[in-house]
Amino acid sequence: MLFNSLQFAVFLPIVFLLYWMIPTKYRWIVLLLSSVYFYMSFNAKTIFLILMTTLISYASALMMSKQQDTKKKKMILIGTTFVCLGVLFLFKYLNFFFDTLTALFSIVSIPIHPMTVTLMLPVGISFYTFQTLSYVMDVYHGKIEPERHFGVYAAYISFFPVISSGPIERAANLIPQIKHGNPFNYTESTYGLKLMAWGFFKKLVIADNLAVYVDLVYDHIFNYSGFALVLATLFFTVQIYCDFSGYSDIAKGVAHLFGIRLTQNFKSPYFSCSIKEFWSRWHISLSTWFKDYVYIPLGGNRCSKVRQAMNLLVTFLVSGAWHGASWTYILWGTIHGVGQVIENHLHLRPKQQLNKVQSLVRFMLTMSFVVLTWIFFRARSLNEVIYLLTHFYHGISSPLGYLLGGLQSIGLSVEVLLRMTLFVVILFVYDYASLKCDVIEKISAKPFWIRYPIYYLIVMAVLFFHAVGEVSFVYFQF
Repeated sequence: MLFNSLQFAVFLPIVFLLYWMIPTKYRWIVLLLSSVYFYMSFNAKTIFLILMTTLISYASALMMSKQQDTKKKKMILIGTTFVCLGVLFLFKYLNFFFDTLTALFSIVSIPIHPMTVTLMLPVGISFYTFQTLSYVMDVYHGKIEPERHFGVYAAYISFFPVISSGPIERAANLIPQIKHGNPFNYTESTYGLKLMAWGFFKKLVIADNLAVYVDLVYDHIFNYSGFALVLATLFFTVQIYCDFSGYSDIAKGVAHLFGIRLTQNFKSPYFSCSIKEFWSRWHISLSTWFKDYVYIPLGGNRCSKVRQAMNLLVTFLVSGAWHGASWTYILWGTIHGVGQVIENHLHLRPKQQLNKVQSLVRFMLTMSFVVLTWIFFRARSLNEVIYLLTHFYHGISSPLGYLLGGLQSIGLSVEVLLRMTLFVVILFVYDYASLKCDVIEKISAKPFWIRYPIYYLIVMAVLFFHAVGEVSFVYFQF
């Protein structure tokens, strides 16, 4: 059941009414049952997988809390981590492991029969696995007490707004809100609806329309060259952001309807002036997860410069692998790690100390790096990456023909280009303004003759300019 489906449009009001109609102490039941139903709508069989992970992590946390022996406590943590990551490896990385092993043996002239295991990747497995791991690790380190109410804990792991694509919620934030609830607040609910509308605008109007041209080029990459490749890459830069941040906005908006506040997952990342700043604004729940549970345990920056560089590289390599079982994802993450290591070595001045020209230069360099590295994220193989990087400038000696030829080869009319440019400008105006204030709250405080036309235009844009069909969210595959 996608957020952008008719089924969800029916499902959400029913859950909303049931949730607020029953006593507070029973509302977790509505969230749990609706989350189970929501998850089973993708593939009913995979509910047993998430149930197993939930049971193991729940029991492990309780056992650790009762265990006085530090070694035994650590063994429980290691065992739980091994099982949870083992399940993730089985469904997500097993074939990649076999393919890599086959390739390595072929290099040394040892032929082995290729192996392929056909397993459907369960929706959201990377997200709920990380939620269970953060929970047991926080219990182990004494940061939180284990949740003894299994139903509440299960609702936390399977909470339907975040189960598919995050944010990756921490137990300390979400469990108390599910367990104790909050009184109904009209302002909170209307804020949620407005945030959902903005999320749908980003997903349906911008991301899905750009995806048509991105898929056209990247799915048949060797049929294109020159400006068509540039356009597809620029379009993907906006598509991936609007698709994923759009999902996060919708998820946060849905949670607001139930009086629940989720962590912020994006904060205008394309206005960053360094790679480090970019990662503090992009997929924040994942970035902080890797910082807290990988980078810091490795030693963080409390060590030599060489060791710190290695810690960064390992963290980003693992982050790349988290995104997908492919060398292109691993390289994408590793390149970002190398970028941060170089930035640290250069001892760049803080953003606040830069003048406007310096900020602009740093911004342009950062965005050039981000856009180019998205090639590794979207391309399906290293051969495609190499082709893209070597064919971007094909035909540029004739600038007008280069531009018009690129537009023509992907069938992009000037009218559509101008319309999409307008929508993207609206997006970045919103993002720039959100650096200084909560744009939705700001608009909500305006007189009705200002705010209602804005609401109307956003809704009309979604209704009239959305892409045809129910297009899945990009991060569902992770």
